[in-house]
Amino acid sequence: MEPRAARSRKGEGPRGEQEHRRSGGGEAPSGGAECPLGNIEKDRGLDLVQWTRHMEAVKTQLLEQAQGQLIELLDRAVQEAIQCYPPQGGPLSSIPPDSLSKAREPSLGKRKIFIIRKSLLDELMEVQHFRTIYHMFIAGLCVFIISTLAIDFIDEGRLMLEFDLLIFSFGQLPLALMTWVPMFLSTLLVPYQALRLWARSRARGAWMLGVGLGCMMLAVHTTVLWVLPVHVALKYQLPPASRCILVFEQVRLLMKSYSFLREAVPGTLCARGGEGMRAPSFSSYLYFLFCPTLIYRETYPRTPNVRWNYVAKNFAQALGCVLYACFILGRLCVPVFANMSREPFSTRALVLSIMHATLPGIFMLLLIFFAFLHCWLNAFAEMLRFGDRMFYRDWWNSTSFSNYYRTWNVVVHDWLYSYVYQDGLWLLGGRARGAAMLGVFLVSAVVHEYIFCFVLGFFYPVMLMLFLVFGGLLNFMMHDRHTGPAWNVLMWTLLFLGQGIQVSLYCQEWYARRHCPLPQTTFWGLVTPRSWSCHT
Repeated sequence: MEPRAARSRKGEGPRGEQEHRRSGGGEAPSGGAECPLGNIEKDRGLDLVQWTRHMEAVKTQLLEQAQGQLIELLDRAVQEAIQCYPPQGGPLSSIPPDSLSKAREPSLGKRKIFIIRKSLLDELMEVQHFRTIYHMFIAGLCVFIISTLAIDFIDEGRLMLEFDLLIFSFGQLPLALMTWVPMFLSTLLVPYQALRLWARSRARGAWMLGVGLGCMMLAVHTTVLWVLPVHVALKYQLPPASRCILVFEQVRLLMKSYSFLREAVPGTLCARGGEGMRAPSFSSYLYFLFCPTLIYRETYPRTPNVRWNYVAKNFAQALGCVLYACFILGRLCVPVFANMSREPFSTRALVLSIMHATLPGIFMLLLIFFAFLHCWLNAFAEMLRFGDRMFYRDWWNSTSFSNYYRTWNVVVHDWLYSYVYQDGLWLLGGRARGAAMLGVFLVSAVVHEYIFCFVLGFFYPVMLMLFLVFGGLLNFMMHDRHTGPAWNVLMWTLLFLGQGIQVSLYCQEWYARRHCPLPQTTFWGLVTPRSWSCHT
Protein backbone atom coordinates (compact mmCIF):
# COMPACT_ATOMS: atom_id res chain seq x y z
CA MET A 1 0.00 0.00 0.00
CA GLU A 2 1.33 3.45 -1.00
CA PRO A 3 2.42 5.64 1.95
CA ARG A 4 0.25 8.59 2.80
CA ALA A 5 3.12 11.07 2.37
CA ALA A 6 3.82 9.77 -1.12
CA ARG A 7 0.13 10.05 -2.07
CA SER A 8 0.04 13.63 -0.90
CA ARG A 9 3.19 14.51 -2.82
CA LYS A 10 1.80 12.88 -5.97
CA GLY A 11 -1.27 15.04 -5.81
CA GLU A 12 0.62 18.25 -5.03
CA GLY A 13 2.84 18.07 -8.12
CA PRO A 14 6.14 20.01 -8.35
CA ARG A 15 5.49 22.04 -5.21
CA GLY A 16 5.00 18.89 -3.13
CA GLU A 17 8.16 17.40 -4.62
CA GLN A 18 10.19 20.47 -3.70
CA GLU A 19 8.86 20.37 -0.13
CA HIS A 20 9.64 16.67 0.02
CA ARG A 21 13.22 17.31 -1.08
CA ARG A 22 13.62 20.08 1.50
CA SER A 23 12.39 17.70 4.17
CA GLY A 24 15.04 15.15 3.20
CA GLY A 25 12.66 12.56 1.79
CA GLY A 26 13.81 12.77 -1.85
CA GLU A 27 16.38 9.99 -1.71
CA ALA A 28 15.44 6.45 -2.68
CA PRO A 29 15.97 3.71 -0.11
CA SER A 30 19.46 2.35 -0.38
CA GLY A 31 18.65 -1.27 -0.91
CA GLY A 32 14.97 -1.58 -1.49
CA ALA A 33 12.10 -0.79 -3.82
CA GLU A 34 12.06 2.05 -6.35
CA CYS A 35 10.84 5.40 -5.04
CA PRO A 36 7.44 6.50 -6.41
CA LEU A 37 8.90 9.95 -7.10
CA GLY A 38 11.23 8.42 -9.70
CA ASN A 39 8.26 6.94 -11.55
CA ILE A 40 6.55 10.32 -11.50
CA GLU A 41 9.62 12.06 -12.96
CA LYS A 42 9.96 9.37 -15.61
CA ASP A 43 6.30 9.65 -16.66
CA ARG A 44 6.53 13.43 -16.80
CA GLY A 45 9.66 13.21 -18.98
CA LEU A 46 7.96 10.90 -21.45
CA ASP A 47 4.92 13.19 -21.59
CA LEU A 48 7.17 16.18 -22.23
CA VAL A 49 8.95 14.44 -25.13
CA GLN A 50 5.64 13.42 -26.70
CA TRP A 51 4.24 16.92 -26.27
CA THR A 52 7.36 18.44 -27.85
CA ARG A 53 7.11 16.12 -30.86
CA HIS A 54 3.43 16.90 -31.25
CA MET A 55 4.05 20.65 -31.21
CA GLU A 56 6.89 20.30 -33.77
CA ALA A 57 4.55 18.37 -36.06
CA VAL A 58 1.84 21.01 -35.65
CA LYS A 59 4.33 23.78 -36.38
CA THR A 60 5.59 22.06 -39.55
CA GLN A 61 2.06 21.41 -40.76
CA LEU A 62 1.02 25.01 -40.20
CA LEU A 63 4.10 26.32 -42.00
CA GLU A 64 3.55 24.07 -45.01
CA GLN A 65 -0.12 25.02 -45.30
CA ALA A 66 0.31 28.74 -44.77
CA GLN A 67 3.53 29.46 -46.62
CA GLY A 68 2.28 29.18 -50.19
CA GLN A 69 -0.97 31.03 -49.50
CA LEU A 70 0.83 33.77 -47.59
CA ILE A 71 3.36 34.37 -50.35
CA GLU A 72 0.64 34.57 -53.00
CA LEU A 73 -1.44 36.88 -50.83
CA LEU A 74 1.47 39.23 -50.16
CA ASP A 75 2.50 39.33 -53.82
CA ARG A 76 -1.05 40.17 -54.84
CA ALA A 77 -1.33 42.84 -52.13
CA VAL A 78 1.91 44.51 -53.23
CA GLN A 79 0.90 44.53 -56.89
CA GLU A 80 -2.55 45.88 -56.11
CA ALA A 81 -1.12 48.58 -53.87
CA ILE A 82 1.27 49.69 -56.61
CA GLN A 83 -1.42 49.65 -59.30
CA CYS A 84 -3.85 51.59 -57.14
CA TYR A 85 -1.33 54.23 -56.06
CA PRO A 86 -2.64 57.66 -57.13
CA PRO A 87 -0.84 59.76 -59.75
CA GLN A 88 1.86 62.16 -58.59
CA GLY A 89 0.23 65.01 -56.78
CA GLY A 90 -3.16 63.27 -56.66
CA PRO A 91 -5.01 62.85 -53.36
CA LEU A 92 -5.31 59.44 -51.77
CA SER A 93 -9.06 59.92 -51.55
CA SER A 94 -9.25 59.76 -55.34
CA ILE A 95 -8.91 55.97 -55.19
CA PRO A 96 -12.35 54.47 -55.81
CA PRO A 97 -13.62 52.10 -53.13
CA ASP A 98 -13.79 49.15 -55.51
CA SER A 99 -10.33 49.67 -56.99
CA LEU A 100 -8.80 46.73 -55.12
CA SER A 101 -11.33 44.30 -56.54
CA LYS A 102 -10.95 45.71 -60.04
CA ALA A 103 -7.18 45.46 -59.82
CA ARG A 104 -7.47 41.69 -59.78
CA GLU A 105 -9.18 41.65 -63.17
CA PRO A 106 -7.09 41.68 -66.37
CA SER A 107 -7.05 45.07 -67.97
CA LEU A 108 -5.43 46.62 -71.00
CA GLY A 109 -3.30 48.87 -68.81
CA LYS A 110 -1.91 46.20 -66.48
CA ARG A 111 1.90 46.10 -66.54
CA LYS A 112 4.49 43.79 -65.07
CA ILE A 113 5.55 44.99 -61.61
CA PHE A 114 9.08 44.12 -60.47
CA ILE A 115 9.72 43.82 -56.73
CA ILE A 116 12.47 42.23 -54.66
CA ARG A 117 11.52 38.62 -53.83
CA LYS A 118 13.20 35.24 -53.64
CA SER A 119 12.50 32.21 -55.78
CA LEU A 120 9.95 29.86 -54.34
CA LEU A 121 12.32 26.88 -54.18
CA ASP A 122 14.82 28.95 -52.19
CA GLU A 123 12.11 29.61 -49.64
CA LEU A 124 11.00 25.98 -49.61
CA MET A 125 14.59 24.79 -49.15
CA GLU A 126 14.50 26.38 -45.72
CA VAL A 127 12.03 23.64 -44.69
CA GLN A 128 13.80 20.42 -43.69
CA HIS A 129 11.14 18.19 -45.25
CA PHE A 130 11.59 19.77 -48.67
CA ARG A 131 15.38 19.57 -48.42
CA THR A 132 14.95 15.83 -47.86
CA ILE A 133 13.16 15.53 -51.24
CA TYR A 134 16.09 17.39 -52.81
CA HIS A 135 18.48 14.94 -51.13
CA MET A 136 16.46 12.04 -52.57
CA PHE A 137 17.10 13.33 -56.11
CA ILE A 138 20.83 13.59 -55.34
CA ALA A 139 20.70 10.00 -54.05
CA GLY A 140 19.07 8.98 -57.34
CA LEU A 141 22.00 10.52 -59.26
CA CYS A 142 24.41 8.60 -57.04
CA VAL A 143 22.51 5.37 -57.82
CA PHE A 144 22.82 6.04 -61.57
CA ILE A 145 26.58 6.59 -61.19
CA ILE A 146 26.98 3.44 -59.10
CA SER A 147 24.96 1.37 -61.57
CA THR A 148 27.07 2.69 -64.46
CA LEU A 149 30.29 1.82 -62.65
CA ALA A 150 28.97 -1.62 -61.72
CA ILE A 151 27.85 -2.46 -65.26
CA ASP A 152 31.16 -1.26 -66.73
CA PHE A 153 33.08 -3.31 -64.17
CA ILE A 154 31.04 -6.45 -64.94
CA ASP A 155 31.19 -6.03 -68.73
CA GLU A 156 34.64 -4.51 -69.19
CA GLY A 157 36.44 -5.41 -65.97
CA ARG A 158 37.25 -1.79 -65.20
CA LEU A 159 35.75 1.14 -63.32
CA MET A 160 35.22 4.03 -65.68
CA LEU A 161 32.45 6.56 -66.23
CA GLU A 162 31.80 7.04 -69.93
CA PHE A 163 30.40 10.35 -71.10
CA ASP A 164 29.94 9.47 -74.77
CA LEU A 165 26.40 10.84 -74.88
CA LEU A 166 27.45 14.07 -73.16
CA ILE A 167 30.45 14.55 -75.46
CA PHE A 168 28.32 13.85 -78.55
CA SER A 169 25.55 16.25 -77.47
CA PHE A 170 27.93 19.16 -76.88
CA GLY A 171 30.08 18.52 -79.93
CA GLN A 172 31.29 21.57 -81.88
CA LEU A 173 30.45 23.79 -78.90
CA PRO A 174 33.15 26.39 -79.83
CA LEU A 175 31.49 26.84 -83.23
CA ALA A 176 28.12 27.42 -81.56
CA LEU A 177 29.67 30.02 -79.22
CA MET A 178 31.39 31.76 -82.15
CA THR A 179 28.03 31.92 -83.95
CA TRP A 180 26.49 33.51 -80.86
CA VAL A 181 28.91 36.49 -80.96
CA PRO A 182 27.53 38.17 -84.14
CA MET A 183 23.99 37.38 -82.98
CA PHE A 184 24.60 39.20 -79.70
CA LEU A 185 26.45 42.13 -81.31
CA SER A 186 23.59 42.63 -83.77
CA THR A 187 21.10 42.69 -80.87
CA LEU A 188 23.31 45.00 -78.84
CA LEU A 189 23.80 47.64 -81.54
CA VAL A 190 20.93 47.60 -84.05
CA PRO A 191 17.74 48.02 -81.94
CA TYR A 192 19.31 50.74 -79.79
CA GLN A 193 20.69 52.68 -82.78
CA ALA A 194 17.34 52.40 -84.58
CA LEU A 195 15.61 53.88 -81.53
CA ARG A 196 18.11 56.75 -81.43
CA LEU A 197 17.38 57.53 -85.07
CA TRP A 198 13.66 57.69 -84.30
CA ALA A 199 14.21 59.79 -81.16
CA ARG A 200 16.01 62.67 -82.89
CA SER A 201 13.99 65.87 -83.12
CA ARG A 202 14.47 67.29 -86.62
CA ALA A 203 12.62 68.22 -89.80
CA ARG A 204 9.91 65.86 -90.95
CA GLY A 205 11.70 64.78 -94.14
CA ALA A 206 14.96 64.01 -92.36
CA TRP A 207 13.08 62.24 -89.58
CA MET A 208 11.21 60.05 -92.10
CA LEU A 209 14.56 59.16 -93.67
CA GLY A 210 15.82 58.17 -90.23
CA VAL A 211 12.72 56.05 -89.65
CA GLY A 212 13.23 54.23 -92.94
CA LEU A 213 16.90 53.65 -92.18
CA GLY A 214 16.04 52.33 -88.71
CA CYS A 215 13.45 49.94 -90.15
CA MET A 216 15.99 48.63 -92.68
CA MET A 217 18.49 48.07 -89.88
CA LEU A 218 15.91 46.14 -87.88
CA ALA A 219 15.01 44.01 -90.93
CA VAL A 220 18.69 43.09 -91.39
CA HIS A 221 19.00 42.38 -87.66
CA THR A 222 15.98 40.06 -87.69
CA THR A 223 17.30 38.27 -90.79
CA VAL A 224 20.68 37.72 -89.14
CA LEU A 225 19.06 36.27 -86.01
CA TRP A 226 16.86 33.93 -88.03
CA VAL A 227 19.19 32.81 -90.83
CA LEU A 228 22.66 32.63 -89.23
CA PRO A 229 22.01 29.95 -86.55
CA VAL A 230 19.91 27.85 -88.96
CA HIS A 231 22.63 28.03 -91.61
CA VAL A 232 25.39 27.04 -89.18
CA ALA A 233 23.35 24.21 -87.67
CA LEU A 234 22.52 22.69 -91.07
CA LYS A 235 25.86 23.22 -92.77
CA TYR A 236 28.02 21.87 -89.94
CA GLN A 237 25.46 19.33 -88.60
CA LEU A 238 25.63 20.56 -85.03
CA PRO A 239 24.60 17.99 -82.38
CA PRO A 240 21.51 18.57 -80.20
CA ALA A 241 22.98 20.40 -77.16
CA SER A 242 24.96 22.85 -79.31
CA ARG A 243 21.84 23.48 -81.39
CA CYS A 244 19.89 24.00 -78.18
CA ILE A 245 22.23 26.81 -77.14
CA LEU A 246 21.83 28.55 -80.50
CA VAL A 247 18.06 28.28 -80.73
CA PHE A 248 17.45 29.40 -77.16
CA GLU A 249 19.70 32.42 -77.67
CA GLN A 250 18.03 33.13 -81.00
CA VAL A 251 14.55 33.17 -79.46
CA ARG A 252 15.73 35.05 -76.35
CA LEU A 253 17.43 37.83 -78.31
CA LEU A 254 14.44 38.24 -80.63
CA MET A 255 12.05 38.48 -77.67
CA LYS A 256 14.30 40.97 -75.88
CA SER A 257 14.67 43.10 -79.00
CA TYR A 258 10.91 43.24 -79.43
CA SER A 259 10.32 44.07 -75.77
CA PHE A 260 12.87 46.89 -75.82
CA LEU A 261 11.34 48.50 -78.90
CA ARG A 262 7.76 47.86 -77.75
CA GLU A 263 8.38 49.55 -74.40
CA ALA A 264 10.63 52.40 -75.55
CA VAL A 265 9.27 53.42 -78.98
CA PRO A 266 5.78 54.70 -77.96
CA GLY A 267 7.17 57.05 -75.32
CA THR A 268 9.96 58.21 -77.62
CA LEU A 269 7.62 58.98 -80.52
CA CYS A 270 5.09 60.77 -78.30
CA ALA A 271 7.81 62.95 -76.79
CA ARG A 272 9.77 63.54 -80.00
CA GLY A 273 8.80 67.17 -80.20
CA GLY A 274 9.09 67.88 -76.51
CA GLU A 275 12.00 69.27 -74.56
CA GLY A 276 12.27 66.32 -72.17
CA MET A 277 12.51 63.72 -74.94
CA ARG A 278 15.41 61.27 -74.70
CA ALA A 279 16.22 57.67 -75.61
CA PRO A 280 16.84 55.16 -72.81
CA SER A 281 20.43 54.92 -71.63
CA PHE A 282 22.67 52.37 -73.32
CA SER A 283 23.72 50.96 -69.94
CA SER A 284 20.10 50.11 -69.09
CA TYR A 285 19.70 48.34 -72.44
CA LEU A 286 22.95 46.40 -71.94
CA TYR A 287 21.82 45.34 -68.47
CA PHE A 288 18.48 44.22 -69.89
CA LEU A 289 20.18 41.95 -72.43
CA PHE A 290 21.75 39.90 -69.62
CA CYS A 291 19.24 40.11 -66.76
CA PRO A 292 16.77 37.20 -66.44
CA THR A 293 13.61 38.87 -67.70
CA LEU A 294 12.03 39.45 -71.12
CA ILE A 295 10.20 42.67 -70.11
CA TYR A 296 12.24 45.85 -70.58
CA ARG A 297 12.37 48.51 -67.88
CA GLU A 298 14.92 51.28 -67.58
CA THR A 299 15.48 50.35 -63.93
CA TYR A 300 14.88 47.21 -61.88
CA PRO A 301 14.94 46.57 -58.13
CA ARG A 302 18.47 45.53 -57.13
CA THR A 303 19.86 43.55 -54.22
CA PRO A 304 22.66 45.17 -52.14
CA ASN A 305 25.45 42.65 -52.86
CA VAL A 306 26.44 39.49 -54.73
CA ARG A 307 26.67 36.12 -52.94
CA TRP A 308 29.30 34.38 -55.04
CA ASN A 309 28.93 31.11 -53.14
CA TYR A 310 25.25 31.13 -54.14
CA VAL A 311 26.25 31.70 -57.79
CA ALA A 312 28.74 28.82 -57.72
CA LYS A 313 26.19 26.55 -56.05
CA ASN A 314 23.57 27.20 -58.73
CA PHE A 315 25.99 26.67 -61.61
CA ALA A 316 27.16 23.41 -60.00
CA GLN A 317 23.55 22.27 -59.62
CA ALA A 318 22.84 23.10 -63.27
CA LEU A 319 25.86 21.03 -64.33
CA GLY A 320 24.66 18.20 -62.10
CA CYS A 321 21.25 18.30 -63.82
CA VAL A 322 22.94 17.97 -67.23
CA LEU A 323 24.84 14.89 -66.03
CA TYR A 324 21.65 13.53 -64.49
CA ALA A 325 19.80 13.93 -67.81
CA CYS A 326 22.60 12.13 -69.67
CA PHE A 327 22.45 9.20 -67.25
CA ILE A 328 18.65 9.00 -67.61
CA LEU A 329 18.81 9.02 -71.41
CA GLY A 330 21.71 6.58 -71.50
CA ARG A 331 20.21 4.08 -69.04
CA LEU A 332 16.46 4.36 -69.56
CA CYS A 333 15.94 5.53 -73.16
CA VAL A 334 18.81 4.49 -75.44
CA PRO A 335 18.64 0.73 -74.65
CA VAL A 336 14.87 0.72 -75.30
CA PHE A 337 14.57 2.85 -78.44
CA ALA A 338 17.89 2.27 -80.23
CA ASN A 339 16.70 -0.91 -81.96
CA MET A 340 12.95 -0.38 -81.84
CA SER A 341 12.79 0.66 -85.50
CA ARG A 342 14.32 -2.68 -86.48
CA GLU A 343 11.31 -4.57 -85.10
CA PRO A 344 7.86 -4.86 -86.79
CA PHE A 345 5.43 -2.16 -85.73
CA SER A 346 2.67 -3.13 -83.31
CA THR A 347 0.23 -1.18 -81.20
CA ARG A 348 1.33 -3.13 -78.14
CA ALA A 349 4.97 -2.16 -78.63
CA LEU A 350 3.99 1.50 -79.11
CA VAL A 351 1.86 1.61 -75.95
CA LEU A 352 4.53 -0.18 -73.91
CA SER A 353 7.19 2.24 -75.14
CA ILE A 354 5.05 5.24 -74.15
CA MET A 355 4.43 3.77 -70.69
CA HIS A 356 8.13 3.03 -70.31
CA ALA A 357 9.02 6.60 -71.29
CA THR A 358 6.73 8.28 -68.73
CA LEU A 359 9.26 8.00 -65.89
CA PRO A 360 12.31 9.33 -67.80
CA GLY A 361 10.04 11.92 -69.41
CA ILE A 362 8.84 13.39 -66.12
CA PHE A 363 12.40 13.26 -64.79
CA MET A 364 13.56 15.28 -67.81
CA LEU A 365 10.76 17.80 -67.24
CA LEU A 366 11.77 18.29 -63.59
CA LEU A 367 15.47 18.51 -64.47
CA ILE A 368 14.86 21.13 -67.17
CA PHE A 369 12.74 23.13 -64.75
CA PHE A 370 15.27 22.97 -61.92
CA ALA A 371 18.39 23.47 -64.06
CA PHE A 372 17.15 26.39 -66.15
CA LEU A 373 14.24 28.13 -64.44
CA HIS A 374 15.79 27.90 -60.97
CA CYS A 375 19.56 27.38 -61.05
CA TRP A 376 20.58 29.15 -64.27
CA LEU A 377 18.29 32.17 -63.92
CA ASN A 378 19.04 32.58 -60.20
CA ALA A 379 22.78 32.46 -60.87
CA PHE A 380 22.55 35.31 -63.41
CA ALA A 381 20.12 37.22 -61.22
CA GLU A 382 22.56 37.01 -58.32
CA MET A 383 25.54 38.10 -60.42
CA LEU A 384 23.58 41.09 -61.76
CA ARG A 385 21.90 41.80 -58.37
CA PHE A 386 18.52 41.44 -60.09
CA GLY A 387 15.96 41.59 -57.29
CA ASP A 388 12.82 39.94 -58.70
CA ARG A 389 13.48 36.19 -58.64
CA MET A 390 9.91 35.03 -59.34
CA PHE A 391 10.80 33.00 -62.43
CA TYR A 392 8.06 30.45 -61.66
CA ARG A 393 5.25 29.89 -59.20
CA ASP A 394 3.99 26.76 -57.47
CA TRP A 395 2.99 25.04 -60.71
CA TRP A 396 3.19 21.62 -59.02
CA ASN A 397 0.08 22.53 -56.97
CA SER A 398 -1.97 23.39 -60.06
CA THR A 399 -5.42 21.87 -60.36
CA SER A 400 -5.98 23.22 -63.88
CA PHE A 401 -3.87 23.48 -66.99
CA SER A 402 -4.65 27.18 -67.31
CA ASN A 403 -2.95 27.75 -63.95
CA TYR A 404 -0.11 25.40 -64.91
CA TYR A 405 0.60 27.39 -68.08
CA ARG A 406 0.65 30.65 -66.07
CA THR A 407 2.95 29.39 -63.32
CA TRP A 408 5.36 26.98 -65.03
CA ASN A 409 7.49 29.65 -66.74
CA VAL A 410 6.63 33.13 -65.49
CA VAL A 411 9.41 34.74 -67.55
CA VAL A 412 7.91 33.67 -70.88
CA HIS A 413 4.34 34.00 -69.62
CA ASP A 414 4.91 37.69 -68.79
CA TRP A 415 6.13 38.32 -72.36
CA LEU A 416 3.19 36.48 -73.94
CA TYR A 417 0.70 38.18 -71.65
CA SER A 418 2.11 41.67 -72.24
CA TYR A 419 2.79 41.59 -75.98
CA VAL A 420 0.45 38.93 -77.40
CA TYR A 421 -2.58 38.81 -75.10
CA GLN A 422 -2.83 42.48 -74.06
CA ASP A 423 -1.82 43.85 -77.46
CA GLY A 424 -4.25 41.40 -79.05
CA LEU A 425 -7.04 42.75 -76.84
CA TRP A 426 -6.05 46.29 -77.82
CA LEU A 427 -6.15 45.42 -81.55
CA LEU A 428 -9.27 43.23 -81.50
CA GLY A 429 -11.21 45.04 -78.80
CA GLY A 430 -11.51 44.39 -75.10
CA ARG A 431 -14.17 41.70 -75.52
CA ALA A 432 -12.15 39.39 -77.78
CA ARG A 433 -10.49 37.55 -74.91
CA GLY A 434 -10.97 34.13 -76.50
CA ALA A 435 -9.25 35.19 -79.72
CA ALA A 436 -6.39 36.80 -77.79
CA MET A 437 -5.92 33.63 -75.71
CA LEU A 438 -5.96 31.52 -78.88
CA GLY A 439 -3.27 33.78 -80.29
CA VAL A 440 -1.12 33.14 -77.20
CA PHE A 441 -1.49 29.38 -77.64
CA LEU A 442 -0.72 29.58 -81.36
CA VAL A 443 2.44 31.65 -80.91
CA SER A 444 3.66 29.50 -78.02
CA ALA A 445 2.95 26.20 -79.79
CA VAL A 446 4.66 27.29 -83.03
CA VAL A 447 7.77 28.50 -81.18
CA HIS A 448 7.94 25.31 -79.10
CA GLU A 449 7.66 23.17 -82.24
CA TYR A 450 10.32 25.29 -83.98
CA ILE A 451 12.68 24.75 -81.04
CA PHE A 452 12.16 20.98 -81.13
CA CYS A 453 12.60 20.93 -84.92
CA PHE A 454 15.81 22.97 -84.68
CA VAL A 455 17.34 20.89 -81.86
CA LEU A 456 16.47 17.45 -83.23
CA GLY A 457 17.03 18.27 -86.90
CA PHE A 458 13.70 16.98 -88.20
CA PHE A 459 10.04 17.98 -88.32
CA TYR A 460 7.71 15.78 -86.30
CA PRO A 461 4.79 17.86 -84.93
CA VAL A 462 4.28 15.95 -81.67
CA MET A 463 4.81 19.05 -79.54
CA LEU A 464 2.60 21.14 -81.84
CA MET A 465 -0.29 18.70 -81.50
CA LEU A 466 0.10 18.20 -77.75
CA PHE A 467 0.50 21.90 -77.02
CA LEU A 468 -1.92 23.51 -79.44
CA VAL A 469 -4.68 20.89 -79.75
CA PHE A 470 -4.73 18.91 -76.51
CA GLY A 471 -3.19 21.69 -74.42
CA GLY A 472 -5.66 24.24 -75.76
CA LEU A 473 -8.62 21.97 -75.04
CA LEU A 474 -7.37 21.19 -71.53
CA ASN A 475 -6.82 24.90 -70.88
CA PHE A 476 -10.53 25.57 -71.42
CA MET A 477 -11.82 22.32 -69.92
CA MET A 478 -9.64 22.23 -66.77
CA HIS A 479 -10.17 25.82 -65.65
CA ASP A 480 -9.48 27.57 -62.34
CA ARG A 481 -12.85 26.67 -60.83
CA HIS A 482 -11.58 23.12 -60.30
CA THR A 483 -9.69 23.22 -57.02
CA GLY A 484 -9.98 19.76 -55.46
CA PRO A 485 -6.99 17.43 -54.95
CA ALA A 486 -8.37 15.01 -57.53
CA TRP A 487 -7.79 17.65 -60.23
CA ASN A 488 -4.14 17.98 -59.17
CA VAL A 489 -3.80 14.19 -59.49
CA LEU A 490 -5.41 14.36 -62.94
CA MET A 491 -3.05 17.14 -64.03
CA TRP A 492 0.02 15.15 -62.95
CA THR A 493 -1.32 12.02 -64.65
CA LEU A 494 -1.73 13.90 -67.93
CA LEU A 495 1.74 15.42 -67.52
CA PHE A 496 3.22 11.93 -67.08
CA LEU A 497 1.44 10.66 -70.19
CA GLY A 498 2.31 13.74 -72.25
CA GLN A 499 6.00 13.48 -71.40
CA GLY A 500 5.94 9.75 -72.16
CA ILE A 501 4.41 10.39 -75.58
CA GLN A 502 7.01 13.03 -76.42
CA VAL A 503 10.04 11.02 -75.30
CA SER A 504 8.82 7.83 -76.97
CA LEU A 505 7.85 9.31 -80.35
CA TYR A 506 10.84 11.65 -80.65
CA CYS A 507 13.31 8.86 -79.71
CA GLN A 508 11.72 6.49 -82.24
CA GLU A 509 11.93 9.12 -84.97
CA TRP A 510 15.55 9.99 -84.07
CA TYR A 511 16.76 6.40 -84.49
CA ALA A 512 14.53 5.71 -87.51
CA ARG A 513 16.18 8.55 -89.43
CA ARG A 514 19.57 7.03 -88.70
CA HIS A 515 18.61 3.48 -89.55
CA CYS A 516 16.61 4.38 -92.67
CA PRO A 517 18.23 7.37 -94.45
CA LEU A 518 16.51 8.72 -97.53
CA PRO A 519 18.06 7.71 -100.86
CA GLN A 520 16.98 11.08 -102.27
CA THR A 521 16.13 14.23 -100.32
CA THR A 522 12.62 15.50 -101.06
CA PHE A 523 10.28 17.88 -99.26
CA TRP A 524 7.76 15.18 -98.40
CA GLY A 525 10.53 12.92 -97.24
CA LEU A 526 11.71 15.60 -94.82
CA VAL A 527 8.28 16.29 -93.32
CA THR A 528 6.95 12.70 -93.28
CA PRO A 529 7.72 10.74 -90.06
CA ARG A 530 10.32 8.07 -90.86
CA SER A 531 9.40 5.90 -87.88
CA TRP A 532 6.09 4.99 -89.53
CA SER A 533 7.78 3.11 -92.37
CA CYS A 534 11.28 2.23 -91.12
CA HIS A 535 11.39 -1.45 -90.09
CA THR A 536 14.76 -2.85 -91.14
